[in-house]
Amino acid sequence: MNGTCEVSSVIVNTNGEYENKTIEKEYTNGYFSSSNNEYTYESITETARFLRERIPFTPRIGIICGSGMGAYWNKGSLADALENPIAFPYEEIPNFPVSTVEGHEGKLVFGHLSGVPVVCMQGRFHYYEGYALSKCAMPVRVMKLIGVTHLIATNAAGGLNKSYKVGDIMIVKDHINMMGFAGNNPLQGPNEKRFGPRFPPMNAAYNKQLIKVAKRIASREGLGGDVHEGVYTCLGGPSFETVAELKMLRMLGVDAVGMSTVHEVITARHCNMTVFAFSLITNICITDYDNQDEANHQEVMDVGKTREVVLRHFVSKIVDYVAKHFLDKK
Repeated sequence: MNGTCEVSSVIVNTNGEYENKTIEKEYTNGYFSSSNNEYTYESITETARFLRERIPFTPRIGIICGSGMGAYWNKGSLADALENPIAFPYEEIPNFPVSTVEGHEGKLVFGHLSGVPVVCMQGRFHYYEGYALSKCAMPVRVMKLIGVTHLIATNAAGGLNKSYKVGDIMIVKDHINMMGFAGNNPLQGPNEKRFGPRFPPMNAAYNKQLIKVAKRIASREGLGGDVHEGVYTCLGGPSFETVAELKMLRMLGVDAVGMSTVHEVITARHCNMTVFAFSLITNICITDYDNQDEANHQEVMDVGKTREVVLRHFVSKIVDYVAKHFLDKK
């Protein structure tokens, strides 16, 4: 049974008084959901069609640039390195959200990297911007429908592992979905079978072969001492974590903390995309009450600037490997 209905809800207004408010809900297959947070298969298809009609090739690899790694102020950025780029500002793409965070340019850029057709998200969407997780991860499904089979997700993260230092790269071998523990998942609501199954497994979310290859590439390029393999977690933000929270996460086995990526990876694996992800360690998490330093977003962007060229080269090598050892087999 499909349709809409009006649900009456009691809320407190700005004057501290109680009042009734009617909210329109979408009723689909027995589920209620907020209509403005849902993307249907048809609406995502519409977005994909808009893009396919305007690009002369099919991208096979999708790349998500983390904070500071695809920003407008750095001409050495990964997105800027694409050959013959075709860029679409997010506000010009049908049904697309708009990035509101400094350090996220807000463009979808198509082009070639190492001769391989790719699409690059120059800026992503976050839960703390007010977007539902399904909306934050929606571009991954758009990528799927325009031909992408492999996703490379990058992010800026705080280093929680004591052996990490600012500027290091952590290859993600696994994640802890803290927001999912609270019942917040990008796949929440009715399942769209045309993308994937109701209960997708996540025990091998990050491709083991690509992890091994990335470590070899790092060693060959002289980055061995700066590259680690670890566990990432995503928190809702936008506030940085307390000392007690960070101590708890360290006890759970978390090596790096951020505010993105996990919901994108879940969505990508749901629609059977191969995933590789890494974090740029942009700050060291404060786990000592006597430490007077304070985490801030400016240092995140500053480190992104200084490591942009290294990351661009690193990603280019991974893209080249994927093209030669994965895509040619299809």
